[in-house]
Amino acid sequence: MLAARSGAAGNQIAEDSTRLRKQSGLSVGGKDRSPKKASEGGKDGSLSPSGPARLRVRPVALGRDVELSWYLRLQELSSEHTTACITGMPHRNLGKSGLRVSCLGLGTWVTFGGQISDEVAERLMTIAYESGVNLFDTAEVYAAGKAEVILGSIIKKKGWRRSSLVITTKLYWGGKAETERGLSRKHIIEEIVRAMTHVINQGMAMYWGTSRWSAMEIMEAYSVARQFNMIPPVCEQAEYHLFQREKVEVQLPELYHKIGVGAMTWSPLACGIISGKYGNGVPESSRASLKCYQWLKERIVSEEGRKQQNKLKDLAPIAERLGCTLPQLAVAWCLRNEGVSSVLLGSSTPEQLVENLGAIQVLPKMTSHVVNEIDNILRNKPYGKKDYRS
Repeated sequence: MLAARSGAAGNQIAEDSTRLRKQSGLSVGGKDRSPKKASEGGKDGSLSPSGPARLRVRPVALGRDVELSWYLRLQELSSEHTTACITGMPHRNLGKSGLRVSCLGLGTWVTFGGQISDEVAERLMTIAYESGVNLFDTAEVYAAGKAEVILGSIIKKKGWRRSSLVITTKLYWGGKAETERGLSRKHIIEEIVRAMTHVINQGMAMYWGTSRWSAMEIMEAYSVARQFNMIPPVCEQAEYHLFQREKVEVQLPELYHKIGVGAMTWSPLACGIISGKYGNGVPESSRASLKCYQWLKERIVSEEGRKQQNKLKDLAPIAERLGCTLPQLAVAWCLRNEGVSSVLLGSSTPEQLVENLGAIQVLPKMTSHVVNEIDNILRNKPYGKKDYRS
């Protein structure tokens, strides 16, 4: 899948597949994709509909189940052979598209081609894949293009079916020359919507989305697509964690209901701030110690950063009571938002990735009571127009 980004970049990894079902996502390169349809409700759906909406969704969900059963019988398999059943990894629709993505994905920002070796990168991807993750995110700007190369090389080396993966990448900061960056026709076709439509029609991607766009910009892209009979975006990639909430909790739900755009979120641990590693300063091996992340170090040692660390200490007893770590609680907290299609994890060690993947086991424990406890500690819950009226 491809993502047009207000400051991100990427090229697509696309490949023809003869399997019955192909999928792909963001500026996306595909996975076993099922026919496009509205997002299904339920525990792993993007949003849970009610009333008339639930009645409309039910036939679609039933059709998907029938299609899956038919496919499994054709391949002489049972439901126990599906990845979701084997690994326990929930899958959700990406917005209202028919693309099914694992609710946890693996990102490559900072790590691939930079903070970690190729061997560690391969180990991380293997752990993620064997845990049921089908979504891998990158961008052409990550490590000056090395992250994309490493990602593709690992997939080829492991011999994983391309049709079983959803690869998302981002376009914008492509190179140093004026003609090598941006979203003009010289870089990846003229204006963005026409460019993405062309990319999809050429078979280089199957869906496209946006990254770090405002709600107004996304709505404008949708309007242009509808006006000129082109393909609209299916998702927005946005930062979302305990200390960054407004866009995902107020702005994107409105877009989901109006035009079906889903949320793919990143930095669930706030660049490591929520991991607890910065409670006593900045460790030498941490991301904040890198020269290019001086801004992160300044954020951590600021007055606001110290307040955040105090709130994390107050959250620790909740994590202990639920039998999980603070990072697992933070990731599960992101997943408890049904408007979030997938949460992208960024890990520099196998141990860290395994720990974060464990958030799946914490998700059922995120009751309304627990969420309210967390809100009472954070005191930063955003309010939309409806909340103010009520």
